[in-house]
Amino acid sequence: MSVAGSDSGGGAGVQADTRTFAALGVYGTTVITAVTAQNTLGVLESYYIPPDVVIDQMNAVFSDIDVRCVKTGMLATAETADAVADVLSLHKIPIVVDPVMTAEAAGPLVRGEPREVFGRLLSEATTVTPNVREAEALSGIQIRDLDDMKRAAYEIYGLGPKSVIVTGGHLGGTDVVYNGDFEMLKGKLIEGGTHGAGCTFSAAVAAFLAKGYDITHSAKMAKAFATEGIRNSERIGSGTGVVSQLAATLDMAERYLTVLNIEEALRTIKTISVELLPEVGSNLAMAISRAKTTAEVAAVKGRIIKVEETATPVGCVAFGASHHVARVVLAALTFDANMKSAMNVRYSEEVIGACQDLDYVTACFDRAEEPEAASAKEWGTSQAIQTSIAAGKGMPEVIYDHGDVGKEPMIRIIGRSAQDVANKVSKISSALKR
Repeated sequence: MSVAGSDSGGGAGVQADTRTFAALGVYGTTVITAVTAQNTLGVLESYYIPPDVVIDQMNAVFSDIDVRCVKTGMLATAETADAVADVLSLHKIPIVVDPVMTAEAAGPLVRGEPREVFGRLLSEATTVTPNVREAEALSGIQIRDLDDMKRAAYEIYGLGPKSVIVTGGHLGGTDVVYNGDFEMLKGKLIEGGTHGAGCTFSAAVAAFLAKGYDITHSAKMAKAFATEGIRNSERIGSGTGVVSQLAATLDMAERYLTVLNIEEALRTIKTISVELLPEVGSNLAMAISRAKTTAEVAAVKGRIIKVEETATPVGCVAFGASHHVARVVLAALTFDANMKSAMNVRYSEEVIGACQDLDYVTACFDRAEEPEAASAKEWGTSQAIQTSIAAGKGMPEVIYDHGDVGKEPMIRIIGRSAQDVANKVSKISSALKR
């Protein structure tokens, strides 16, 4: 259960909590304590829900649904916090208190002195997850380094929670966990938007506690989850980027679908003429969305080679299996996010002619002009695409070169998916047989 405020911009509050719950495989319920008029630039206005309405929401959920953990966020006033504490005192379940005081995008979210607002609730809490600034407000200790974080955690522990997690996102990235003993959760600051990071972390702690993990393991896993969310953050407005809780989950799902797509495409490739396979062998690669490295591009581990008169993939489909064709895909992605797949085939004038007869957009580059430190796969692909676009032909589907001394000439077929590329190669193969 998330007992928190609603962020109209969708980056924090109950919106961030429910995305986190969903990403981690637990069902989320919500109790709204306030409605904020908010965007990525800040909080414009807050409208508080009366405490008795907050209580009604909580009782409605508890009376019907098996709640395994409660996470509180924006409570705004001491009256609301006390009302929430009253209800929670009747239920023996883990409670995670995120002592929200300001929005990451700027704007106050609590009315009153923090120790007074959160005092009663902290005595019911399994853990409290203040950031450095919130820990200063609750402890009265100015935090400048890790030792100050530990002193603040110890002071907050004295207010009644069973454990304290002071998060280090506003300092050096290391979190301090205290439950009678100290444990440091090492980390480092990474590039990315942080709007909703505190909500995401505390909601993740709640999700793992609901699954039965202890507080230290829950904190470690929540830290890893929140870090990945920051790494994959999105700029949805003019202000602070928002944490993406589902990016890693969606990437895993897309990886699975990418492998299936290549495996299906390989069935088509097995029917093509082996005359299309270059001497060095061929490969069929496909990237996930937002791929930046070859580790995010799947291909056949041992390439596609001629076995008797059949184009045969040698090895399974795996991510990071290709460097050459994968770099072609990565270069194409920088120009068109939809062009996620490529395959290299043997160069000949007949193949180029077949591609042109099929009305495929073709482009070429000269290997002799390749800079010494450049990779032909990336440099050549980029050169051909830029030339094609500049000429008004648009994104090429076929990129070729005539080779150079010691370098086999090559054709690369580019498409939206591995199956799209396989279909193009199959049509080229059929055209050559006529």
